[in-house]
Amino acid sequence: MASFLAKRFLSGVLLLFAISSMAFFLIYASTTNIASNILGEGATPDQILKKSHELGLDQPITTRYLSWLKHAVRGDFGTSWANNDSVVSEIMRRLPVTLSLVLIAIFIAAVLATTLGVLAAIKGGAIDRTVQILAVAGFAIPGFIVAIILVTFLAVKAHIFPATGWVAFGENPANWAKSITLPVVSLVIATMTSSAQQIRSAVKSVLERDFIRTLTSRGISRREIIIKHVLRAAAPAGLTVLSLQFVGMLGGTVIVEKIFALPGMGDLVVNATASGDTPLVMGIVVYTVIIVIVINLVVDLINGWLNPKVRVQ
Repeated sequence: MASFLAKRFLSGVLLLFAISSMAFFLIYASTTNIASNILGEGATPDQILKKSHELGLDQPITTRYLSWLKHAVRGDFGTSWANNDSVVSEIMRRLPVTLSLVLIAIFIAAVLATTLGVLAAIKGGAIDRTVQILAVAGFAIPGFIVAIILVTFLAVKAHIFPATGWVAFGENPANWAKSITLPVVSLVIATMTSSAQQIRSAVKSVLERDFIRTLTSRGISRREIIIKHVLRAAAPAGLTVLSLQFVGMLGGTVIVEKIFALPGMGDLVVNATASGDTPLVMGIVVYTVIIVIVINLVVDLINGWLNPKVRVQ
């Protein structure tokens, strides 16, 4: 297990290095007139040159990259060009909002998707057809449409939940729950429907295997077979689907946070990209990749625990 963990950790570090390096060169290669964009249209050529020198933009890109990498490995991503605040501080202020949304949404989606998927595979009939219809609807209807519908009916018309805004948990847990409910529900709906369909297919595939028929012929109850054998065998496929959905949620929060005016990473990355705040964008890229790597590592560890063959691969 230790070697399995070491291999996964090393592959995660290499992936982080590769993605952050590509992002650095792509961002700087695709962005021009950075200093003039920061200073505005009224900046003089002398001011632009001075700003470029201040930001190190007059140096070769390889020099800038090596300097960034040297500081990044120590956890220092520099300061924001927009407000001169630490990039790490900016991200740490916004990250809890996004993570709370995504973690709560993926947990609820996992419970509902697993329940619906297992019932659809076992019972079939109307439940199976309903899950498949919901899966198609989940793919067809964008998440922001769901968010707008929720705001219109449950916030603007019914006044059950606030339409926008964020309340920290430490300030008022009840108001925090109200402020987070609609964003979480909008994320859960699309994720739950598509995941349920995938879990249903995985469970159905396991039910058709020979060892299930053997266990049934030995007189073992259907309930015990499903709980002890079917769910364990189908779990790796379900976990993989949910990990991919988690990554998709991280991107989906950009629109959701804008609709509900939440001060999360989505709002931060939009503002940083629009203003050309390259250090902040790079910091967000690195933190996002780290989160994805950690989630994949956790899923690999759970899959390795459920299926020892995975640890050998």
